[in-house]
Amino acid sequence: MIALNHRLAAHADIPELRGLMNAAIGELLKPFLSPDEIAASFHVMGLDTKLIEDGTYFVIESGASIVGCGGWSRRATLFGGDHSAGRDAALLDPRKDAARVRAMYTHPSFTRQGVGRLILRLCEDAAAREGFSRVELAATMAGEPLYHRASACRSSEWERRSELSGARIAHP
Repeated sequence: MIALNHRLAAHADIPELRGLMNAAIGELLKPFLSPDEIAASFHVMGLDTKLIEDGTYFVIESGASIVGCGGWSRRATLFGGDHSAGRDAALLDPRKDAARVRAMYTHPSFTRQGVGRLILRLCEDAAAREGFSRVELAATMAGEPLYHRASACRSSEWERRSELSGARIAHP
């Protein structure tokens, strides 16, 4: 296992984070989606800078490189980047709502090395410190094995149609 460090993301990280996200979407979804579906994924996935502003977005580093990122939110939006439709900045109530685990990405060269598991643990711990007793997320098919190993339960399977390309993207 490689040595991993973590810290909160800063606005200065945004260009590198976007590059990592593009690499992850473009490569890690290939076993599960067609080229058109991967292209459509870029329209509904990506960086939500509100997570950085809220201080709830982590970067995972190996040496001087960012190899993963992800965060959690106390807001209603479940997935999507700054460019995605349907975002909702309403605050959740930790007494009744689940915190949202959001925008988890691992660089394709660093999969299966503990990056995703570390992000998930950081998110769960941070959300618990703010009074949340549950977390929820929307996963890609590439991320599903991680969540299964982490004992997450699947509550539904849904599909989203990209408004820009018309391609369907399945989300377990």
